[in-house]
Amino acid sequence: MNPPTNGIAIAARELRKSYGDQTVLDGVDLTVPSGTVFALLGPNGAGKTTAVKILSTLVAPDPGSGQVVVGGHDLATDPQAARAAIGVTGQFSAVDGLITGTENMLLMADLHHLPKAEGRRTAARLLERFDLTEAAGRPASTYSGGMKRRLDIAMTLVGSPRVIFLDEPTTGLDPRSRHDMWQIVRELVADGVTVFLTTQYLEEADELADRIAVLNGGRIVAEGTAEELKRLVPGGHVRLRFTDPVGYRVAADALDGAAGDEEALTLQVPADGSQRRLREVLDRLDAAGVEAHELTVHTPDLDDVFFALTGGAPQAAPTRSNAATQPEEALT
Repeated sequence: MNPPTNGIAIAARELRKSYGDQTVLDGVDLTVPSGTVFALLGPNGAGKTTAVKILSTLVAPDPGSGQVVVGGHDLATDPQAARAAIGVTGQFSAVDGLITGTENMLLMADLHHLPKAEGRRTAARLLERFDLTEAAGRPASTYSGGMKRRLDIAMTLVGSPRVIFLDEPTTGLDPRSRHDMWQIVRELVADGVTVFLTTQYLEEADELADRIAVLNGGRIVAEGTAEELKRLVPGGHVRLRFTDPVGYRVAADALDGAAGDEEALTLQVPADGSQRRLREVLDRLDAAGVEAHELTVHTPDLDDVFFALTGGAPQAAPTRSNAATQPEEALT
């Protein structure tokens, strides 16, 4: 599982894709360092899954797109080598519910042309790694959602991919199963694997991603670490609560620009979350001879970033019943 020698697992320039007169990707640039988690955020229909389809060689970009290199291989000139270096787990499980967990794994081993003995060893090792050994002899249709997702990831790993695309991997999972999946992602990266993650769970991106890109209207509208993106959005503030009206009014006079709630005796002072700004607020209170009963610091989160950059709240991922109406966002 050695990463590409140049240290870049995915590089795409001027990525374009249209369906008829609908432009889904409009000149997208992506660079993903090896051994990291890269999260692509965006509302439904933004083009996240289309990007995954192109990067994983399932569909071709439009003519005129720039170069796309995945796992050290140019998709235009050597797509087969790129396919050998990647694994894909889509929004909906690829697990065959009619056969057992072990049979699903052995089927993947056959597809990767592993010798029979090696395929059995690989299947057993991965089933054990994902805590599926006891359930391995049961039809996968009897598995819980979390178990099916773990089996799906295990199947993806049969070919020892260096780059894994996880498209909405925790959609529909309960909180415990989601956290289990997060741990799996961390372990994969610790092993040197690069994970390209699309998600609409902002907490998930905040928790896992080394870098995050926000896709809207077919374009990358912002990219950076979670903290860098949060600093792009105004709305940070210090909230002060007082126990008496006199102290509240003195503080309101001392703190220019503070928004007050006289009934609740609270003040909200714009702040960027820095120590310097907090010290400035406290110095003004000290100079006015007043002390707040309670002080809390609030900084923008990825929800705020999403609202500001896409103009709307995150939406639930499409279900099977409505996925058919969104062909550009259904990974098959």
